Amino acid sequence: MAFERVSRVASIPAMVLTAVLTVVSALPAAAVSLLRDPDIEHALRQIASPVLRASGLSQSRTHILLVDDPAFNAFVLDNQAIFLNYGLILKVDSAGMLQAVIAHEAAHITNGHLARRTANLQSARTAAGLGLALAALAAAAGGGEAAGGIAIGTQSAAQRVFLSHTRAEEASADRSAASYLTSAGVSPQALVDLHQAFAGQEVLSVSRQDPYTRSHPLTRDRLRAAQAYVAAHGGKETANPDTAYWFARARGKVSAFTRSPKWTLRRVAEEKYKDVRLMREAIAHHRQGKFEKSISALNKALALRPSDPFYLELKGQIYMENRRWNEALNAYGQAVSQAPQNAQILSGYGRAQLAAGQPKSAIQTLEKARSRDWRDARLLRDMSVAYAKTGQSGMAAVVTAERYALQGRLNDAGLHAKRASALLPRGSAAWRRAQDVLIASERFAKGKKKR
Repeated sequence: MAFERVSRVASIPAMVLTAVLTVVSALPAAAVSLLRDPDIEHALRQIASPVLRASGLSQSRTHILLVDDPAFNAFVLDNQAIFLNYGLILKVDSAGMLQAVIAHEAAHITNGHLARRTANLQSARTAAGLGLALAALAAAAGGGEAAGGIAIGTQSAAQRVFLSHTRAEEASADRSAASYLTSAGVSPQALVDLHQAFAGQEVLSVSRQDPYTRSHPLTRDRLRAAQAYVAAHGGKETANPDTAYWFARARGKVSAFTRSPKWTLRRVAEEKYKDVRLMREAIAHHRQGKFEKSISALNKALALRPSDPFYLELKGQIYMENRRWNEALNAYGQAVSQAPQNAQILSGYGRAQLAAGQPKSAIQTLEKARSRDWRDARLLRDMSVAYAKTGQSGMAAVVTAERYALQGRLNDAGLHAKRASALLPRGSAAWRRAQDVLIASERFAKGKKKR
């Protein structure tokens, strides 16, 4: 699992658009992190898939991303991604409740609520409002992750306004969500359970209310409406063991990495699935520095699921963090053989190749990963090191410029883009990439001077 800063715009076109705004300010100082993990994201995709299919959203293009925040919250900012706080994964009691949250957020996309809220941001002129406008531009350029990072980094009051919905929108989203759940074979009772879990929130002071309640007002009227839907359409569902398994797996891995190892080891016996129990033990021992116990537990999990690319990826991560480069290389290589198109697994393999003294091979692997997920700043950092080690200073500079640009550090990005432009063949593809960053950086700097 990797913690990745996301206070950034999604693409060079988004930065160029940003520079056109009449009022330009520095990007928000506050930021959050995404928790990037191929296993968790695969699990969330399996859980969300039937709901997304029922809603009409693309299962391949609508990403379910995990935010490094313990609060119970979920939100959408464009039609590219649904953001779930890791606290939500830990607090819901079933896969159905998580699917109810996803269905509700998907409904905000399909019902056109985002388009109306984005339009309302066009007049934003305060620093906080501009941060949200930047998010809207990033989203328009196709960067769901970036939009989330920028919007979350704005002032909390503006954030709540942007993420809040009218009661009419909430009622509409609930009706659609209940319909999606029914079509997906998930009991709409899960939506009732979700509302009941927060029915008492409204009597609390604002400082004690959960953010999900403040941005998604949960009223007794909505609870009664959900109960009425269940009464009319039934609350039974066809058991889906695959969904239950992937929910346990996502929750288990999130818990093992975010809660104390002692907490995990005290409660791991409660885990229903043996391989998930062993995976949680492996992570807890790894975080305690008990390498041999960690690998032993993970090998037992792999004995139960020998072709599981995500357990192999976790094994590679543990070896890497214990500076066992050759073992890490072997584990990641096995993971790639099982999931050759997974960008994060490829990225880990390239990192292992780099650590094992194979920078040329690392470049090939990392470029392949970048073609599938070019917004990964950690991947770009590794690429710049690999290019530098092979004497390709111009490529190292342009990749570094792009990494800083994606992180919102446009001044630093401009410096490296200028260096790259001087080193790369004029007119080449890499030179044009450097020019894109340089132009965005210069326009950003000019905009700041006008304030």
